[in-house]
Amino acid sequence: MFGREKNKLYSDDSKTVVSTLIGKETVFDGDLTSGEALRIDGVVNGNCKCEKKLILSPDGKIKGNISAQSVIISGEVDGDITVTGKLELLSSGKIAGDIVAGSLVIDEGASFDGRCTMASVSSSPSYSSSED
Repeated sequence: MFGREKNKLYSDDSKTVVSTLIGKETVFDGDLTSGEALRIDGVVNGNCKCEKKLILSPDGKIKGNISAQSVIISGEVDGDITVTGKLELLSSGKIAGDIVAGSLVIDEGASFDGRCTMASVSSSPSYSSSED
């Protein structure tokens, strides 16, 4: 009974089970890598690399580059995004950076400031980090 409910707490509407959650009051400084689905409700100051789906909630913020298989953005991103599959920018989402994606969905009301390249991306997503 409790095991089933636990998995439902951290899933989006497509039933993706999220294994890592950065909570609403959490600030993470540094690069973040996940082999499973990742949901960010807090703030990440660094690059995010996710081998599966990355979900950024309306309260979430990322200041860094994102690399993932698929991405859903409801919060704010200040950085470049590379997605092998689909990138969804929901109405509350804001992106300031360039996008490379296999497919892109932008809802009415969303904000995007950058360039977009629709391309087939290699199966192992990567990002380049700049030296400060």
